[in-house]
Amino acid sequence: MALPRDRWQLRLCLLFLCFCFIGAVLVDVDKCEELRIGQYICDSPKINDVTQEPENCTNETAFVPCMPAPNITCRNYSGLVNTFTGKEVGFYKPLPCRNVSGYSYKVAVALSLFLGWLGADRFYLGYPALGLLKFCTVGFCGIGSLIDFVLISAQVR
Repeated sequence: MALPRDRWQLRLCLLFLCFCFIGAVLVDVDKCEELRIGQYICDSPKINDVTQEPENCTNETAFVPCMPAPNITCRNYSGLVNTFTGKEVGFYKPLPCRNVSGYSYKVAVALSLFLGWLGADRFYLGYPALGLLKFCTVGFCGIGSLIDFVLISAQVR
């Protein structure tokens, strides 16, 4: 015996609503690391005065705690889905470390800017042969001094 048309429509509507509800419950939540800029805020790294790089640097990377904005739902660093209030740590953002081998970054840049043509920056950073070569050639006629200033400023090794 066939069901009346109204009952078929009702059953199809209920079936559709069930699938929608199940789909909404089973939606995969993104990781907090995948949030866009403005949806989280990270603490500033603590800088070591001696090395001029972030503290807790390992393998040239430091991690700073980041808090998702209020009412953001995502998977935190331990994999749990959480709706944040803006005060809980959601993930740790990797931050590259500048390695200047224990020398002061600010002093190296200042020496490169003002006395780079004499090789003082290279003497200070522990490269006496390059320092002597720059001294004898007056900073490779200024070109070497400019290149060294850019390299030291950008921390390219």
